[in-house]
Amino acid sequence: MNTVRIGAGLGFYGDNPRPVLASIERAGVQYIASDHLAELTLAILQKDRQRDPSLGYARDVLPMLLRLWPALRANGVRFVCNAGGLNPRGAALAVLEAFERTGWRARVAVVTGDDVLPRLLDASAGPGRHAHLFTGEPVDAVRERLVFANAYLGARPIVDALALGADIVITGRVADAALTLAPLVHGLGWRLEDAVTDEDWGRLAQGLAVGHWLECSGQGSGGNFGAQGLWRQIPDLAHIGYPVAEVAQDGAALLTKPPGTGGRVNFDTVRQQLLYEVHDPHAYRSPDVVLDLGGVTLHDEGEDRVRLTGARGQPPGEWLKVVGGYRDGYKAEVTWGFAWPDAWAKAQAATEIIRAQLREQRIVHDELFVEHPGLDSAHGALSPQPTGEALAALNEVWTRLVLRTPDKAAAEGFGRLFPWLALSGPAYTCGFNGLHNVSELLGIWPTLIGRAEVEPGVRIECLGDAP
Repeated sequence: MNTVRIGAGLGFYGDNPRPVLASIERAGVQYIASDHLAELTLAILQKDRQRDPSLGYARDVLPMLLRLWPALRANGVRFVCNAGGLNPRGAALAVLEAFERTGWRARVAVVTGDDVLPRLLDASAGPGRHAHLFTGEPVDAVRERLVFANAYLGARPIVDALALGADIVITGRVADAALTLAPLVHGLGWRLEDAVTDEDWGRLAQGLAVGHWLECSGQGSGGNFGAQGLWRQIPDLAHIGYPVAEVAQDGAALLTKPPGTGGRVNFDTVRQQLLYEVHDPHAYRSPDVVLDLGGVTLHDEGEDRVRLTGARGQPPGEWLKVVGGYRDGYKAEVTWGFAWPDAWAKAQAATEIIRAQLREQRIVHDELFVEHPGLDSAHGALSPQPTGEALAALNEVWTRLVLRTPDKAAAEGFGRLFPWLALSGPAYTCGFNGLHNVSELLGIWPTLIGRAEVEPGVRIECLGDAP
């Protein structure tokens, strides 16, 4: 195969699957790479799993595949996703059961082995093991509260699943760009673990760069474009086309989108996405290759076509990143509004009344977070404060108060501090939202684990029958 064409799927849990259909039907893609997971997503899935052990996967994969499968099958397109989350096998079984009810058949491969929670729970692992990646804090501080821990796997198990003939590959926590790199390795016959030469590493680096561009759905084709004023020039976002990449044997990539769709693929939209979430552009680390973006050239050919070349790569090293989650108390939040006149002053006075009640009733809490949607909630302390005269003239002011506490009872009681103020507090209250909005918090624990501890436990299971 001389080239491989891959289209972007979702960019997060709950993203819009409709633009994917245009890539399948109009862009000549052979694969869809769909990214459903983020660190926050795993916390959401953990809460699902606590309620029902059969859950723990991104449930949007089911309606998505029910919508897309006829087109995927008709066009011979294979679907790769990480929607398995904390329960990849559960996701695959749910898909196959739904397909069976519809009379469809598919071969679904499941990738497992990213769950490394037992490793982090093992207190005999030795001092310094699994310390917090950024603070260096020992894992002992949260060990007894850990509820999940998953290593970021690379492309290899997905490559193997495709080699087994899977129509659909469902993984747990893999590196986002591995969803794209794997079909490239499989389709173009690139070296992976046995990469040796600069050319080998350069091809993998190109594949990683393409995967990074594809992983955020419409953000790669003009969605969420942040240039001041220029975002208005992105056409027809209501019908945005998701990114599509055509990658050649040498790794050179043509970046585009399906014909007849909205959005924009040009030098600016591509470079914004390539730099998104990249801490060090000269060493963007993945389980498969370390990407150096310093030599990348983007040649804008016009008509939503950008040529990407020049990525350089180095071996990835012996460590894999892990994202862990631990129980971190509870939160309760209430949003409360005040109307003119003196809306700002009333909001400040009301907040002080709540603070006074917390003190006087000795309600245990770690923090009372306060923000004002429309004034300072987007940029926090960086938000320019209006002048006193401008604040005094505001028509309305909304205040969001969030209590963070280790005590569930304190969180559940937070809402009771407010209702009486409707008649006994500052005048012209616009109402309360969230008086009973309490949820458990999960903290994130990023760390590292030895590759050799994880990869021998990775398993691929093929379920279902070929269509």
